[in-house]
Amino acid sequence: MASRGDNPLAMLIDLDTRRHACDVLAAADKALARAYDHIGIPEWRSADPHFESIARTVTYQLVSTRAASAIWARVLAWSGGKLEPNAVIEAEESDLRGRGLSGPKVRHLKSIATAIENRSLPLDRLSDLSDADARKMLLAVKGIGPWTADIYLMSALGRLDAFPQADVGLMEAYRMLSDAEERDKPKAFLARAETWRPFRAVAAHLLWGYINAVREKSY
Repeated sequence: MASRGDNPLAMLIDLDTRRHACDVLAAADKALARAYDHIGIPEWRSADPHFESIARTVTYQLVSTRAASAIWARVLAWSGGKLEPNAVIEAEESDLRGRGLSGPKVRHLKSIATAIENRSLPLDRLSDLSDADARKMLLAVKGIGPWTADIYLMSALGRLDAFPQADVGLMEAYRMLSDAEERDKPKAFLARAETWRPFRAVAAHLLWGYINAVREKSY
């Protein structure tokens, strides 16, 4: 696996690391073993470690993928194809709401952009911090909640043990794989995920990969 200082875009968690993690997880959890048997070694969701990645995650939160994709496309078109913190800071709220973002999300994006610009959130330093310290720094910014912070740690920093709490897709995938009638509650699911350390991010990718494969097959 690449060192922490490397650009995650050039990194992707390497195949041998993902294979080893999947083998460990499959031996520890029958549901994850079923996912592994079904999809094999999952692809890693990587992202550029900059403001745009956080903005995209905020945009996609709590909305359907189809709606979020349309909103994000309009935001990028408005920004000329690349979303920079300054553009968001200087924009009128109505400009961004006109692209489909809700008022709270606009205010969250402005808060995050301001934190990056004034260096209270120095994104270029996060790769040198531990998972816990990097997460703490992200969560200190208004507009970045636990799910957003964990997605950033996983996709932009390539952290193997980051885990997006209360992700409905993950909980539903696990329900399907374990043949349960009901999903775990978020707190119970997070407790279950403790048994997947230190590869919780790989477990998440197995579960995402499984549920996406099932959905694609149903279309």
